Amino acid sequence: MIRPLASLIYRFSTHPARCWCGPLGWCVPLGWCVPLGWCVLGLAAWLALGLTLRTAPHAADRPAASPAPGSQPPAAGAVPQAPAPAGDATPAAPAFEPPVYQVLRVKSPPQIDGRLDEPAWFAAPAIDRFEFTWHRAGAREQSVAKLLYDDEHLYVGHICQDAHITARHTQHDGPIPEDDCFEVIFAPNPAHPEVYFNIEWNVVGGYIDNHRPEGPNKPRAKVWDAEGVVIAGRHVGTLNDDTDRDESWTCEVAIPLRNFARYMPALPPVPGSHWNLNLNRHGGQTNPQYSQWSRADTATPSFHTPHRFGKAVFSGRTAPFDPAE
Repeated sequence: MIRPLASLIYRFSTHPARCWCGPLGWCVPLGWCVPLGWCVLGLAAWLALGLTLRTAPHAADRPAASPAPGSQPPAAGAVPQAPAPAGDATPAAPAFEPPVYQVLRVKSPPQIDGRLDEPAWFAAPAIDRFEFTWHRAGAREQSVAKLLYDDEHLYVGHICQDAHITARHTQHDGPIPEDDCFEVIFAPNPAHPEVYFNIEWNVVGGYIDNHRPEGPNKPRAKVWDAEGVVIAGRHVGTLNDDTDRDESWTCEVAIPLRNFARYMPALPPVPGSHWNLNLNRHGGQTNPQYSQWSRADTATPSFHTPHRFGKAVFSGRTAPFDPAE
């Protein structure tokens, strides 16, 4: 899995029309070089440890410990008793720490054409390791995603590795989950994390949108449609033909913030504020996998876990190279 992902990353780092992350951004995490300072510190620590071991008294040279006041010395020939077990308590699971993403601001909106070739996309940080929370078998096909925003839109851009791309449905609110699809799901007011929305799309522009006004355990809104959503997709390979091998599919999406105005603390978002948000991917006929940015905690696949969403922070920093700057 690492080799095809590295190949995909290399191509997008060198292809001017699809550049996601510069070569340095990918080389650093994969590097194995150790700074000289660490080497010196490591040598000093080993020397100190050696001196400690050489000067520490042997067990046979140490004086016997005195019995505690009021205790009885062991009788001659008594067998030492092992300490009582601490019980069957299971160590507590570590507290959930949501992942955090800084959403850069743009003054010039990207052109929604599926190319992701604007400088702002290049400069935006990448979410480049999706969790395969419920993986059982099959190849883990990775995704890379980025977010941007301005006063009017949230922008989502992503590329998905996919050896067999399925995308048949182009209508709104059609059976999009039957296709390979990508989803953004979010609570626009962190004070009410149970009130959330999701928009899910495929590479040919079909999408569904839903609203949960009372959380995942209550019915979704009877009528709710996000207005003005624009989706553009591109793919490398052949759609709906599993006799060959494809490479990837890419989407660029603009979601108007006005759809959530009554639920947001402020519109446009105040720099430093955040949405509880997750990114999910699933579907397709061959090797249908479930993957996501922030890992859910359910035994069976479910993306409706608002208590496990990550944090998308609206940065006050404008994306570098913005033409309006």
